[in-house]
Amino acid sequence: MALPPDLTNVPDADVVALAQRGREDAFRELVRRYERPVFSLIFRMVRDGATAEDLAQDAFIKVLNHIDKYRPEFKLSSWLFKIANNVAIDHLRKRHLDTVSVSGSPNASTESEIEATSFEIADTAENALDEIQARELGSAIERAIGQLRPEYRACIVLRHVEGRSYEEIAATLDLPLGTVKTYIHRARIQLRELLDHVRD
Repeated sequence: MALPPDLTNVPDADVVALAQRGREDAFRELVRRYERPVFSLIFRMVRDGATAEDLAQDAFIKVLNHIDKYRPEFKLSSWLFKIANNVAIDHLRKRHLDTVSVSGSPNASTESEIEATSFEIADTAENALDEIQARELGSAIERAIGQLRPEYRACIVLRHVEGRSYEEIAATLDLPLGTVKTYIHRARIQLRELLDHVRD
C-alpha cells in the first residue's frame, strides 16, 4: 500500500491497515486522531485528569497489541471507545474492590464516592430530564451521575455527552441493544429521582 509519508488526510481504514503491517507512523497517526476523544471518555468515567491520562495510555497500548484483531466492518471509533470504556470500567471495579477491602465491609460502595462525571444534555426531546434547567442544576446532575453504577454511567456518557446512537453504544460496550436501552432508561429514572430530591 503506497501512501504518502504524511498520513493526515488518509482515511482511517487505510491508516489502520498500515498500522497492522507494522508502520509505527500509522499507529502514531491513529493516536493523534483519537487521543482527545479517548481521554475525554475516560475522564468522564473516572473524573480525574492524571488517572485518565494513565488509563488512556493503557487503552492505546491495548489498541496497539490488538490492532490485528480490528475488523474494518466495524466503526473504528466504536472499537476504540470499547477498549477505552473497558479500561475505565476495570479501573472503577478495582477501586470498588480496594475500597471494600480497606473498609472491611462487604456492602461498601464506591459509586457514591466516585467524583462526579460531567454531563451535558444532548437530546432534550427524548431526555427524561428535559424539564430541568441544566444550567441551574448542573452541579446536582454531576453529583447524581457520580452515584450511578459504572455500566449505567458509561451508557449515559456515550449517549448524552458523546452523542452516540443506541446501536453504537451497544457495539462499543458489547451489549445487546435491548440492554443498552434498559440501562439508559434505568439511569434516567435514577437521575430523575436524585434530582427530585434536590428540587424538593
